[in-house]
Amino acid sequence: MTFEELFGASPLVRCSAPGRVNLIGEHTDYNGGYVLPTTIPQRTTVELRPRHGGVVRAVSIETGQLVPFEYIVGTESRRDRWTDYLQGITWVLGRAGFVVGGADIRITSSVPLGSGLSSSAALEIALLRAFREACSLPIDDVQMARLGQQAENQFVGAPVGVMDQMACTLAGDGEALFLDTRSLEWRVVPMPASCELVVLNSGVAHSHAKGDYRKRRAECEEAARLLGVAVLRELGDADLPRVMALPEPLGRRARHVLTEDGRVLAAVEALGAADVEALGRLFSASHQSMRDDYEVSIPEIDLIVDLAGKEPNVFGARLTGGGFGGSVVMLARPGRGRAAAEAIAAKYASKTGKTATVLVPFS
Repeated sequence: MTFEELFGASPLVRCSAPGRVNLIGEHTDYNGGYVLPTTIPQRTTVELRPRHGGVVRAVSIETGQLVPFEYIVGTESRRDRWTDYLQGITWVLGRAGFVVGGADIRITSSVPLGSGLSSSAALEIALLRAFREACSLPIDDVQMARLGQQAENQFVGAPVGVMDQMACTLAGDGEALFLDTRSLEWRVVPMPASCELVVLNSGVAHSHAKGDYRKRRAECEEAARLLGVAVLRELGDADLPRVMALPEPLGRRARHVLTEDGRVLAAVEALGAADVEALGRLFSASHQSMRDDYEVSIPEIDLIVDLAGKEPNVFGARLTGGGFGGSVVMLARPGRGRAAAEAIAAKYASKTGKTATVLVPFS
């Protein structure tokens, strides 16, 4: 249903934000490290019209629930549904001192849910952009990203870092975002024409608000405490022997973070040199570390990565996102990504009975 059919009037603003795929730098953001995400073509769009009073009425088309969800700004309460992300945004705006009133909201999205492609961050940033425009809020892009993260951390209850929101806010088409999550310094890095990216959604959904993601973050915090640092980013290669002396599994968790930070820096150099084979090797090493040291992969994801390793037109593949499901990002020869991904999806289906969805390759 259109906005007009739902609410009897036209929207005042229409804003959107893309999903993101993380090229490399997984589980480093909440450890103060480096990340290298880029946006994907799929987007979340928010249509919004302010209304008198403090009542928000909202519909998300993808949920199929066309009866508007209603609440009053200032009385937000977590319900463990998609509406927590919406309520989290008005809640965090109020806590930051911004005045937003009631609104009618229609949400549509082509970012697959639970796929490791930041559907939640895309929704948060699209909502924030819509409220910023409709209410003339003085919020810059970096502040917007931080507000989105705070809503997800403090209201939704997902202990994510700031990478997703920064990528959905700042990265452009054909660009990777090299971000230092400790200082929030960032710069864009052009993607070379000698490769294309393709994402294969495993069909196994994940959730950052559930226990496994929280447990990994807690393990990193405990490792940092035992090593006498505020965050693992403060450590370097010379600290690896000390890291590996930690009790299991803390040493392996910390080793992943340290080595992944190094892989991000090497990936930025590889992009600058258009060395796609080196970048592919970094993808493969990252996945191995996530599988063995961080233990966030699952058999279905490992199978896709293994199948990708047998494709001559794929330079490298890795789990992208928080893990325990989600998607694989692959670095492929230009114009060959879709065919390679479709071949992998067919083999995956024959071995698992599950359907892997190929997202449009992008360069």
